[in-house]
Amino acid sequence: MQQNKPLAERMRPQQLDDFVGQQHLVAEGRVLQQALETGNIPSIIFWGPPGVGKTTLAQIIAKSLSLQFFQLSAISSGVKEVRAVIDTAKKLGKALLFIDEIHRFNKAQQDSLLGAVEAGTITLIGATTENPSFEVISALLSRCQVYVLEPLSEKDLLHLLKQAIQHDHFLKDKTIRLKETEALLRLSGGDARKLLNIFELVVQAAKSNKVEITNNWVLQLAQQKMAIYDKTGEQHYDMISAFIKSMRGSDPNAAVYYLARMIEGGEDPKFIARRMLILASEDIGNANPNALVLANSCFEAIHKIGYPEAAIILSQTVVYLASSAKSNATYMALKKAMSLIEKTGDLSIPLPLRNAPTNLMKDLDYGKNYAYAHDHENNFINIEFLPDSIKGTTLYEPGNNPKEDQTRHHLRKLWKEKYGY
Repeated sequence: MQQNKPLAERMRPQQLDDFVGQQHLVAEGRVLQQALETGNIPSIIFWGPPGVGKTTLAQIIAKSLSLQFFQLSAISSGVKEVRAVIDTAKKLGKALLFIDEIHRFNKAQQDSLLGAVEAGTITLIGATTENPSFEVISALLSRCQVYVLEPLSEKDLLHLLKQAIQHDHFLKDKTIRLKETEALLRLSGGDARKLLNIFELVVQAAKSNKVEITNNWVLQLAQQKMAIYDKTGEQHYDMISAFIKSMRGSDPNAAVYYLARMIEGGEDPKFIARRMLILASEDIGNANPNALVLANSCFEAIHKIGYPEAAIILSQTVVYLASSAKSNATYMALKKAMSLIEKTGDLSIPLPLRNAPTNLMKDLDYGKNYAYAHDHENNFINIEFLPDSIKGTTLYEPGNNPKEDQTRHHLRKLWKEKYGY
């Protein structure tokens, strides 16, 4: 029944003229508006944050073109469900298949779509919050148009609230005053669906038909009734921050705790693994080079294995990274180098280090007097590699850990007092 549907679902627009946001795609003369006019819709990947209209646009397209609409979630569907839709589409002549979170489909699942998309049996619309260049196989990506959806503006979100107050069957009988909206907008995180559902929660909590929306009241109700972890909202960023800082601080217990919170909240395992890859290089670095190897293996493994088993791989990697020796020396070396470049600009590369593929370049002394390190004892020769004006500059300071202590000793043996090792 209509009253059992959430406000966001009740307010879902049925035609393009009622759609809010994404004017770069849906405004008069823009690509989707023109495509609907001509009836020539390609297969599409909608890439954008949650709650900005990906599902709604797919439904509007199907309705406008009188196509049977099928919807699958990549979290709960696989090759079997895809093939069933394709078989039905063949009987119908054509259909539109919408796949939510298509980035969660593995290669085999994405491969199962290729033939039907190529033949035009289905018009595929995939929705993803991840960069499709990384998450969608190239064969499928080449058969689709990628359209980027932008976060909804504050103006868009306020328009949605006013639209709901004026037109929703269950709200228009109430007297609702939007005295303050900052808390609603912040808690929504730019997600229209979340905004409307929080708004409905607040309105329903009122004891009369006269409702005044204030920031304090919204926050009070949200703290009481909203989920502990929301993978698309403010807690998403707080949780990943606590997770990273726990690993950086060498506390495997806290790190696994926050990992479990994210897993229970349905966080994308690839997002977690990506952050661990960064940490392995930024915060562990050459104190334990195996950390980057294991983090990368974890990232590769969870592309092949989804939840629930992926959680075990994540936990192993989290404990290893949190328990490892730490060093940010290579990260700091890069920052120093970038800062030096900002100050000194594009310094001339020493002639012996330049490439000399042509006779003219050789005549200009490109590559002249370059000494090949492997021709010398210990595969080393003491020559200057930096531009003259910054020669002798030390950018890399080995960290205080056993592995980098060995590196420091080795560099001191080679360079003597030059870099202060």
